[in-house]
Amino acid sequence: MESALLERDKVGVQDFVLLNNHLSLDEFIENLEKRFKHDLIYTYIGPVLVSMNPYKDLPIYSEQVMGTYKSEDFYELPPHVFALSDAAFRYMLEENRDQCVLISGESGAGKTEASKKILQYIARASRHSQEVEDVKERLLESNPLLEAFGNAKTNRNDNSSRFGKYMDIQFDFQGVPVGGHILNYLLEKSRVVGHAPGERNFHIFYELLNSNDVVLLEKLCLSSDPQEYVYLNQDGQSSQVTVNDTNMFKVVRNALDVCDFTPEKQQDLFAIVACVLHLGNLQFVQERGSRTQISDEKNVAIISKLLGCDENILFAALLNRTVAAKGDEVKTPLSVEQAYQARDALAKAVYDRMFTWLVQRINDSLTSKHLCEMMQRKERRTLFGLLDIYGFEIFENNGFEQFCINYCNEKLQQLFIELTLKSEQDEYLREGIEWEPVEYFNNKIICDLIEAKPMGIIAIMDEECVRPGDPTDETFLTKMSNNIGGHLHFTSHETADKSTRKKLGRTEFKLKHYAGDVTYFIKGFLEKNNDLLFRDLKKVMTQTTNSVTLDMFTDKELENKKRPDSAATSFKQSLSQLMTILMSKEPSYVRCIKPNDSKRSSIFSRSIVEHQVKYLGLMENLRVRRAGFAYRRPHKFFLQRYKSLCPDTWPQYSGTDKEGVQVLVDHLSYQPDDYKIGNTKIFIRLPKVLFATEELFAARKHELATSIQAKFKGHYQRKSYLRMKVAVIMIAKHWRRVLAKRLLEKRKWATLVVRKYIKGFILRNEPECEENKGFIHFTRYNYLIRLRDSLPKTVLDKSWPQAPRLVQEANDYMRELVMSNMVRKYCNTISPERKSQMELKVLAESIFKGQKSSYSARVKDLFSLYTPADHIVGLQGISGLNQLHTQVFSKLNKKLDPPVEIVYACPAVKFDRNGYKNRDRLFMLADNAIYLVAEKKEIKDIILLDVLKGVSVSPFSDNILVLHLNQTDNGVKGDVILQTPNVYETCTMIAMQCKDSQLINVISEGVIKHVLKTGKEGMIEFSTGPVAKTVKGKNGNLCVISSA
Repeated sequence: MESALLERDKVGVQDFVLLNNHLSLDEFIENLEKRFKHDLIYTYIGPVLVSMNPYKDLPIYSEQVMGTYKSEDFYELPPHVFALSDAAFRYMLEENRDQCVLISGESGAGKTEASKKILQYIARASRHSQEVEDVKERLLESNPLLEAFGNAKTNRNDNSSRFGKYMDIQFDFQGVPVGGHILNYLLEKSRVVGHAPGERNFHIFYELLNSNDVVLLEKLCLSSDPQEYVYLNQDGQSSQVTVNDTNMFKVVRNALDVCDFTPEKQQDLFAIVACVLHLGNLQFVQERGSRTQISDEKNVAIISKLLGCDENILFAALLNRTVAAKGDEVKTPLSVEQAYQARDALAKAVYDRMFTWLVQRINDSLTSKHLCEMMQRKERRTLFGLLDIYGFEIFENNGFEQFCINYCNEKLQQLFIELTLKSEQDEYLREGIEWEPVEYFNNKIICDLIEAKPMGIIAIMDEECVRPGDPTDETFLTKMSNNIGGHLHFTSHETADKSTRKKLGRTEFKLKHYAGDVTYFIKGFLEKNNDLLFRDLKKVMTQTTNSVTLDMFTDKELENKKRPDSAATSFKQSLSQLMTILMSKEPSYVRCIKPNDSKRSSIFSRSIVEHQVKYLGLMENLRVRRAGFAYRRPHKFFLQRYKSLCPDTWPQYSGTDKEGVQVLVDHLSYQPDDYKIGNTKIFIRLPKVLFATEELFAARKHELATSIQAKFKGHYQRKSYLRMKVAVIMIAKHWRRVLAKRLLEKRKWATLVVRKYIKGFILRNEPECEENKGFIHFTRYNYLIRLRDSLPKTVLDKSWPQAPRLVQEANDYMRELVMSNMVRKYCNTISPERKSQMELKVLAESIFKGQKSSYSARVKDLFSLYTPADHIVGLQGISGLNQLHTQVFSKLNKKLDPPVEIVYACPAVKFDRNGYKNRDRLFMLADNAIYLVAEKKEIKDIILLDVLKGVSVSPFSDNILVLHLNQTDNGVKGDVILQTPNVYETCTMIAMQCKDSQLINVISEGVIKHVLKTGKEGMIEFSTGPVAKTVKGKNGNLCVISSA
């Protein structure tokens, strides 16, 4: 447990006594919530185990986990129900003292599951033999059997125990289970005849109806629909449950077989269950002026058949009662209301006694042959008791059952406080430490208020039940107000002050229990306390042939004229016997808590948990435990854990453990009030002292771990070094021998190879034979390797390695094949756009290469089919041929057939034929004409390709081109002189579009002649100079000067 203290901020402390503020309810709840959210459902209050219901399966109950907790110290491992079970079981064996585990909590808190886990652990931890295994199996199988007949679905729990159970497991001196005995308390028999909306009757009714055993149901005259039976269908709705009734019935049948119930007994048992269902379907009517009658007598016949009694006698007993008057017996007919009450009383009595009979039969099956022999020899036996009883209950409407349950919890709380204080006092006395008196709330005053004579609540209720006249619940309440109205823990409407009367009804009273105030509704108290069964019905039950009812109802009961004890008195007597049993044993405690009312995992409702913490008395338990010292451990354990914190006790202390602890606490500077050293244990008062010590130990562990690690590493590496040294010497010796042998073989092989290749070289020019075959193959292989490493990388690379004469022919074939493959790969990688560009480049090369001086500088540039002319007004922002086509030819296309398709466009300057004045134009090449566009998208010139005779350009770097036109066509105004930065693209595109590369003429002289509009001839003179310019010369010709 100490090892988990460092994580207390995250997951809380494992023992509530280690809380800094143990009086704070909020801190208590917060610690529970932290642990619950990390699936840590168990926490200690000293020796008390607090268990939270997780509402889901957790992997903490496996065989491996059971083995982990076996024979371990109680506080050595994290809190667990197995730790508590193991501690109690070992204490029983070692100290030879009877043990008992008290499990309490409200419905749905997990009490039944906790008892199952304890039984499973005890079954595993105890010794094994065939007879022992039979006893264990019966102990384990008794649980589902009692759950079927004693558990029911409530609004808080689908498998709520509606009875209290105390189980004794008997062991011999070796710890072998030899038998067991079960006591049951206060079965909620009123549930047989009525239950709250949304709840169910006892499980066995539904399991029997859903058994799918057609033969059995026919024998019992039952149908499989629960809605047909009044006792199961009082709210008209079927409750949803999470269990499979069909499968559970199979479990019940198996449990009956294991517990030695014969098939005949099982048949009679199920007959009684069916009898109760048929009793609920009896309907009584009374016509005017006649006696009460049963409307459907068929059910009476079925009941008499199942019980094995006379139908007429049963019929009469259900409608009449015998009254003794002055020694005479008079039969009095029952009213309809009385008949229903008698029917329900019979159903409750039959089921209640059947349940008691079932427990007795289970007890008989748990009595082994070994136990009988021990009882005959009067050998000593030890007992391990397990009390699974209802927890404190506070509902909206609290009745007689809640009164009895809460009275039981008051007695258990009283016992717990007494035993806890006694245990504390005994431990202080053993350790020689002065006892400090503890103030606590003694609930004896509440127990006396309920059970004292003659003025306790039970005594007043019994007196009112037997009082002549017409006692009612209201007269009982009035009598209580008159007799105990002044008690501090009792309040009724009559005795309350004005403010309390507004909240307390006239038919209610309030008791101030240790867990809080509970308001009880008085209706039904006297009826449930009386719980009388008419003598006529008892007599019928004694005359049945059903073997179970014969055991339940005896003739001696009819002979006894004494009035039977009331239900409350019987319960008080049973409770007194239980207290006597528990006082004779060493108790352990499990307090069960449910985190929410919706039965959902991972939901923690603080209000619901706080309510349970209060009524379970956990804060009172913690206060009593913390009244002295929060932490106590044996000297040996404390010294063994913390001895490394003191140089004088580390690594070993030579003196006694007690002296070592004293040296240790002196070194840690404990204050005198912080601790006490007993005879065998050290007691630490405040948790903060333990927390500080644990933090020092955590830091010290790192130092120790580092030191141990260093020493171990040195020792380990030294051993490894010596081992490796021997291995290296041995390996080296053998490896040198292996290497020498390999070298010898390699030299022999090399000699043969060299000799073989020398012969092959000498005969290399001869036809292939055995002597030269190896050399020829090597020559070919070597050639292929050299060729692989020196193949050309591009189609332009014409290099090829020199080949030997032996492979010359193959070399020629391979060269041709490689080049063809490279060309094919290169061609496959060319895109259509790239191919088009290359075709244009090839065409341009055929026209301009070696003809025009600036062409070599433009070879690397790709052709652009469109160059924007943003400097011309109206043509700004046009991004492509499509947009240009749309904006310029939108109107013209409507008149043309087919429409114009632009293939190329670029900016240009047009020189007038008269005066050579320059004009900015956009040159546009279409599929059949050339268009020159001016500002505002106005088409100034249209030159049909059909009239184009040729295009002349100079050999210099200027950008002048002359379009020579056929002058015979009408409308031709002479040749067109243009200057464009894209002269190569323009000329190439014209040649491409006209499909005639000869159309482009690069002049060799420095003059281009052109035709003017008048038919005269003009000249353009070309030259080079330092500055490029185009001007009209003095001779009237156009002078174009290109940069050198």
